Amino acid sequence: MKTNSKINRTLIPALVLLLMAGALLVGPAIAQKYPEKTVRIVVPFTPGGGTDVYARTLAQRLSEVYGQQFIVDNRPGAGSTLGTEVAARSPADGYTLLMTSASFSFTPGLHPKLRYDSLKDFNAVSQVVRVPHVITVLPSLPVKDLPDFVRLMRERPGQVLYGSAGPGSAMHLAGALFAVVTKTQLGHVPYKGGPQTAAAVMSGEATTAFNTPETVMGLIRAKRLRALAVSTRERAQALPEVPTAIELGFKDYEAIGWFGMLAPAGTPALIVEQLSAEISKTMQLPAIRERALNDAATPVGSTPAQFDRFVRDEIAKWTRIIRDAGIKLE
Repeated sequence: MKTNSKINRTLIPALVLLLMAGALLVGPAIAQKYPEKTVRIVVPFTPGGGTDVYARTLAQRLSEVYGQQFIVDNRPGAGSTLGTEVAARSPADGYTLLMTSASFSFTPGLHPKLRYDSLKDFNAVSQVVRVPHVITVLPSLPVKDLPDFVRLMRERPGQVLYGSAGPGSAMHLAGALFAVVTKTQLGHVPYKGGPQTAAAVMSGEATTAFNTPETVMGLIRAKRLRALAVSTRERAQALPEVPTAIELGFKDYEAIGWFGMLAPAGTPALIVEQLSAEISKTMQLPAIRERALNDAATPVGSTPAQFDRFVRDEIAKWTRIIRDAGIKLE
């Protein structure tokens, strides 16, 4: 018995060390094998908008890097909550990802009965870019600048219509906040996506829209739309002549647009970190960085921890704004 006890005392620490070493090796082994099949990037919006554009940019690059297909799966509807729920309910194995926008920050405040938890059901991967909203009108509209446009809004309460990518979208909240800050009444007209809102302004169905730049830059440069202001504190590098709403006197108006990637909660941390690192590298590639800057976007490529903090802060901020301003879905 003494001999057995002595053997056990010798073997148990060794077995513990072996088990610990094995556990440490499992994670890297999973990460080294990933991906072994097609990866789906769910986009909760229609094709052509900013979220879709950056999802496809990343899908192409990640397909090249990993040698496996990364495909975009557009699931629009219900103010982006339909596609987001699809991603939240998917297996946490790294083969379903969510590419979303600032609307992700609004949904907890706008939808108190969401069928998923925006914080608990997702792991942050990386913020891809940060963008302003651009307030656009037809060049023929008889206003000379943003203050002049606000005067028009006050003269015609409820008659000035703004298009958005749907109830609860980033464009919807950017417009709703502007109405609150300017103490005006804007009529909200929801469309299926950003490109449709730009078309609505050009056709006269809507008076204005609060698009992110990648959807309207070509139209602004072709003088088919006129940019009155951007929604961030700093002017956009690609639109240096367009002032900020803040510098024009609307000091409480700031709406930061962003696009970023998340994964279902429980996705292996090593896969999340690996994807985050690749996204960061991608956003620093000269061609992609230049294209983003030309679209008035600021490339980010943050770590999972940085993006997690950002998302939590944005959700807290917008939930408070939505509550205090009494913003509700129609």
